Amino acid sequence: MSMVEKKEQFQEEKQIFLKHIQKSGLRRTVQRDLILEVFLRTEDHLSSEDLYWLVHKEDPSVGHTTVYRTLKLLTEAELAREVRLGDGRTYYEHHFDHDHHDHMICTECGKVIEFFSQEIEDLQDQMADEFNFKPTHHSMRILGVCNECQKNEKNPGVSVSGAQPRVRVKTTIG
Repeated sequence: MSMVEKKEQFQEEKQIFLKHIQKSGLRRTVQRDLILEVFLRTEDHLSSEDLYWLVHKEDPSVGHTTVYRTLKLLTEAELAREVRLGDGRTYYEHHFDHDHHDHMICTECGKVIEFFSQEIEDLQDQMADEFNFKPTHHSMRILGVCNECQKNEKNPGVSVSGAQPRVRVKTTIG
């Protein structure tokens, strides 16, 4: 990527963020700019801890609280979206200029697969209409075992119990 392309990368997102923090009565800081840049460069689902470690590699003076508060600002500015994948942690993914999607999470290795199904979306709308329900948001998680883990399974039978399966989400950090 050339220097011009690099400078122009994420310009629209940076403008949206700048307008949002100014509207909130906050000022632009080098640390907020770095957190935004690192978040935008990373397409993975990140917890605040994951983002902290990525930012910390580039600037060890940035604290956990600054990262957490900046993620909240990114969410308010609709640049990030909170996602709960079933392991009790909150993750963040890109929201601006990214299409709606749902998630399949492997309960063995933690792999997260994003997918979109128009048929599922249509069925959700049909159900909402049938019950005269006005949806404002939805998220779907399908928990199971990915193809790779199925190949490695010793006992391929699926255990069905009333308990929620244990989920370990695999992220960039670990």
